Amino acid sequence: MLHLPGGQTPLWNHMDSVEPAGLQPGKRASGCPQKGLFQPSDSSELVQECLQQFKVTRTQLQQIQASLLDSMEQALTGEASPAPGVRMLPTYVGSTPHGNEQGNFVVLELGASGASLRVLWVTLTGIKGQRVEPKSQEFVIPQEVVLGTGQQLFDFAAHCLFEFLGAHSVGNQGLQLGFSFSFPCHQTGLDRVRWRGNRDSGWRGNAAPMKAFGSVTQLFCPQSTLISWTKGFRCSGVEGQDVVQLLRDAIQRQGAYSIDVVAVVNDTVGTMMGCEPGVGSCEVGLVIDTGTNVCYMEEARHVAMLDEDRGRTCISVEWGSFNDDGALGPVLTTFDHALDHASLNPGAQRFEKMIGGLYLGELVRLVLAHLAQHRVLFGGYTSPALLSQGSILLEHVAEMEDPTTGAARVHTILQELGLSPEASDAELVQRVCAAVCSRAAQLCAAALAAILSRLQRSREQQILQVTVATGGQVLERHPRFRGILQETVKLLASECNVSFIPSVDGGGRGVAMVTAVAARLAAHRRLLEETLAPFRLSHEQLATVQTQMREAMAKGLRREASSLRMLPTYVRATPDGSERGDFLALDLGGTNFRVLLVRVAEGGVQIVNQVYSIPECVAQGSGQQLFDHIVDCIVDFQQKQGLRGQSLPLGFTFSFPCKQLGLDQGILLNWTKGFNASGCEGQDVVYLLREAIKRRQAVELNVVAIVNDTVGTMMSCGYEDPRCEMGLIVGTGTNACYMEELQNVAGVAGDSGHMCINMEWGAFGDDGSLGMLSTCFDVRVDQASINPGKQRASRPSAFRLGTSSRPSFSLRLKALPILWLPQYGNWPLAVWSPSCSQKMGLAKVQLWSLLSPVALLRWPVSEEISRNHLGGPGLDPAYQLDSTTQDSQNSLCVTPLWPSTLTPLAFPKRSSTGVSNIYI
Repeated sequence: MLHLPGGQTPLWNHMDSVEPAGLQPGKRASGCPQKGLFQPSDSSELVQECLQQFKVTRTQLQQIQASLLDSMEQALTGEASPAPGVRMLPTYVGSTPHGNEQGNFVVLELGASGASLRVLWVTLTGIKGQRVEPKSQEFVIPQEVVLGTGQQLFDFAAHCLFEFLGAHSVGNQGLQLGFSFSFPCHQTGLDRVRWRGNRDSGWRGNAAPMKAFGSVTQLFCPQSTLISWTKGFRCSGVEGQDVVQLLRDAIQRQGAYSIDVVAVVNDTVGTMMGCEPGVGSCEVGLVIDTGTNVCYMEEARHVAMLDEDRGRTCISVEWGSFNDDGALGPVLTTFDHALDHASLNPGAQRFEKMIGGLYLGELVRLVLAHLAQHRVLFGGYTSPALLSQGSILLEHVAEMEDPTTGAARVHTILQELGLSPEASDAELVQRVCAAVCSRAAQLCAAALAAILSRLQRSREQQILQVTVATGGQVLERHPRFRGILQETVKLLASECNVSFIPSVDGGGRGVAMVTAVAARLAAHRRLLEETLAPFRLSHEQLATVQTQMREAMAKGLRREASSLRMLPTYVRATPDGSERGDFLALDLGGTNFRVLLVRVAEGGVQIVNQVYSIPECVAQGSGQQLFDHIVDCIVDFQQKQGLRGQSLPLGFTFSFPCKQLGLDQGILLNWTKGFNASGCEGQDVVYLLREAIKRRQAVELNVVAIVNDTVGTMMSCGYEDPRCEMGLIVGTGTNACYMEELQNVAGVAGDSGHMCINMEWGAFGDDGSLGMLSTCFDVRVDQASINPGKQRASRPSAFRLGTSSRPSFSLRLKALPILWLPQYGNWPLAVWSPSCSQKMGLAKVQLWSLLSPVALLRWPVSEEISRNHLGGPGLDPAYQLDSTTQDSQNSLCVTPLWPSTLTPLAFPKRSSTGVSNIYI
C-alpha cells in the first residue's frame, strides 16, 4: 500500500475495493472476465479495443463544446433546470489586476490540491516595486478529517494557519486573509455588511441598510455558501453553510492571532488574477489539479443573477459537474463507470472524473488491472496494491509517460506495487497512460473552446485575442498534457488567438490581489458607512419625530407658538369634476417660473405651458424687479398663445410661506429656497403682482386666487379622484397640505366643513426639536445658506442634496428619487417633483412610500395605474407608460414625451395596493 508524504493514505483508500471477478491478489488470472468488460480472445485485440475506448473524435469534441456552451448560456439566463449542467456562479470580481496592488496578505488555500491545504504570506509591491517571493507551507489533511465533521476540518485549517504564522514570526496586528476555497459555492459578494445588535438584522447587500434597533455593530466580511463537496471531501455539517463564517469561528476558537477574513475566491479566480500584468488580456483562469474548473470575465448584463447592466464580472463555470448524456455518453468508458460507481459521489462530477488529477491515476489502474486479468500484462499476475484504489497517483502516471525516463520509472513504480514487469509490459503501460491523459487533455480543450466561443460571442469580435492563465498539478507535472490541450483548442477554436500563461505561485498571488482589492473596498465601505451612519434613523427616532410633528400641528392649528405654521389656505373643498373653462396659472417656487394655459372641458384637461428662468440677480434683487419679471413672462406667453387682449382668470401658485387672509390675499412671511427679494416679506404678494401689472400698461390680468404648490398638487389630483385630500411636494424645498376639519382651525369663522391647511413643514424643527437628528453636514449646509437656522427640515430636499454630499464624497444628487406615493390610509397622495422630471439622470428610480409624515420606506410599484401618462398639476404629460416594452428586470418602462433630454424610467413591476394617479 502506497502512502502520501506524512504517512497519509490516498483519498481512494477509504473506498471499497473494486477487483475483477475471480482474481485473487498474487495469483494468476483465471481468464474469467469481470461482467461488462471486453472478452476478445487475442491479446493484441484486447489491448486495441481497451485503448480505443479512450479515443475521442473531432465530431465528439465539437458536440461537447456545443453542449457545454448551451448549458452555460442557459445558466446565465437563469433558466430553471433540476440538474444544471454547469452552475455559472458569480464571483463578484469585477476586473483583472491593474498591477498597483500593494501590501502583506495571508492566503489560505483549501481544496486546490486534494487532501492538503496551503498557507502563504504574500507581499504585493505593485508594478514598480521589487518582487518579493512568497513564503508558503503545505499541510496534508488527515483522512479522518477529510471525512469527519466540518468543525474538525476548519479547526485543522486554523491550527495550520497559526502554526505557519508562528513559524514565520508574523506580527499580530491587522492580518488580512484571503480564503481560496475550491469547491462549488454560492457567493454573495467579495465584501458584505452584517449588522449586529440587540436585534440582529442579518446579512445585507452592498447598499447600506436602515440602522437596526438598539446598539449595532458593522462587520465587513465575505459570504460563501458551500453547494456540495467534491474531490473526495465529505465533511458533515458544511454543505449549505457559510464556509467563511466557519473559518472565522475556528480562528476565534484558536484565539492566538487577530485575523480578518477579507475575501473568499475560487482557485481559478486566483489563477486568473495572478497572471502577470502586461501579458495581455488575461480573462480566463484554468485549473486542472485534483479536480478541474475554469473562470472567465463575463459581461455583467448577461448574468441574470446580478442586477447590473454595465461592466464585467468573473464567473466560476464549475464545469466539473457537466453531465450531458448526449455529449458525454459516447466518450464514457466502462472504466469511467467503474470509477464513478466506487466514488464518494456516484453520478456527480462526471466530467471532472475524466480530467482531474485525482482520477487519472485511478483510471490507469483500472485499465492495468483489467489487462492483467486477461493475462495481457504481468504474466497474468497481480498484487494487492494493483487491486487497491488510489495506488497509482497522478505523479506516477506523469513519470511513467515521460518520453525520456518513463521506461525506467515504469519498472520502478510497478515493482513498488509488488509486480514483476517484463520489458513488453513497460511499453504497454506507457500506452495506457498516454491514452487516458490524451483524452483528458482533449476533453478539457473542448470545454475551454466553449468558453472562448462564449467570450468571442459576447465581445462581438471576429478574432478573439485572449490570455488563459493556467494552474494545477496536471498541467505542471504532465509532460504532454499542455501541448495536447493547446493543439486541440487551436483546432476547435481557430478564430481565437489564445496565449497560455502559467500562474504565479499556484494562484496564491492572485488570491492576495483579490484580497487587496476586497480590503480596499471594505475600507471604503467602512468609511462610507461611518459617514452615512448619522443619516440612518431607527423606528424609535421616527416615531418620536412623528409624535413631535403631531404636537406641533395641534399647536399650530390652535395658533400657539409652533414651528409648524398650519396656515389656512381658504380652499374649502376639492374639485367635484364639474369645473369648466379656460384659465391662466402661474407657478413660482424654485429656480424656474412657469406660465400655463389650462383648458378644462368635459373631455378632459388640456394644458400648455412654458418655463422661464429666474436669474439669481432677480431672485435676490428687489421685489419690484421680481414681479416685473413675472409679468414680462406672462405677457410673452400670452403673445405666443394668441391670448393678447383676453382677460382670463389667473391663479397664482406661490410656493413660499404665506399667511392667507382670503383666496386672493396672501402675506409673505419669509423667503425660502434661495429667494431673498427685498421689500416683499410682510407684504401681500397678490397686491405686488397687481401693481406690477399696472406698471405694464395695456395688460389686463384678473388675479383671482393664490395657492401654495401643495394645494395645487392636491387639487389637480382631486379633479380626477375626489378622495384626494393630501398634497405633498418634495422638490427644491418640501411641504405638505391636507384637508382639516374647520372646527379645529382657530382664527377662521365656522365650525362645519373643511379647510385646506398649508403646513409649511419645511420650518419644522426650527425650534430645536430636531436637534438630535442633525448631522455635521446639516450644520454646514445650514450655516452656508442665506437663512441660517431656518427651514432646517427642508435641507434634505433636492435643492440641498448635492450640497450635503460634497463635504465628504463626490456624489452629485440632482433630484430626490420620490416620484409618487401610494395611498396613505384611504387618502391618495398626489406628488409633484419638477426637479425629478427635469434632472433625473438615473435609468431606474427607487420608489418610496410615506408611512408617517417623516418616515420614508421602500414601497413596491403597482401594476394598476389608472392613467396612461404621468404629468403634474398644470403640466402636459411628461412621461408615457409603455405597456409593450419591458427591460431585462421585467420592469414597467416609461418613455419621456418632453423634453427630449429626459431619460426613460423603469419601474419594477410588482403587485401592490391600488394607486390612484402618478404625478411628476
